[in-house]
Amino acid sequence: MTGEKNLEKLLASLSPTLMDGEYVFCTFDNARYGERSELEPIAAFTETEGLTLVIPKSKADEHRLNYQVVFRGITLNADSSLDAVGLTAALSSKLAEHGISANMIAGYFRDHIFVQKEHAEKAIAALNELVR
Repeated sequence: MTGEKNLEKLLASLSPTLMDGEYVFCTFDNARYGERSELEPIAAFTETEGLTLVIPKSKADEHRLNYQVVFRGITLNADSSLDAVGLTAALSSKLAEHGISANMIAGYFRDHIFVQKEHAEKAIAALNELVR
């Protein structure tokens, strides 16, 4: 498996950056992975209750979909391994110290955090506190 596993090295190289745009989490009963591609999802997860998609807010509005919260995405530019230990805990703990909810999604090369849009800049500042 590629990527860094050492937590200290990962924290030193976080370099969090805001993703362009606003995103929402939507769920679809009886939907399967691959459906609803017109919504241009950036993430998908199949649960027993339905298919959850993370989609641009503009697509949700265009298709008149219900959502509860608007998020901004933060990409961590550290090259983390999928089996690195402690990174998610360190990130979510730091954000919790600042009263910020963290919705984590791991890609193969990078980790991504979705925070309520009104807390995005505060979240970037909080994550930068971890960089040593």
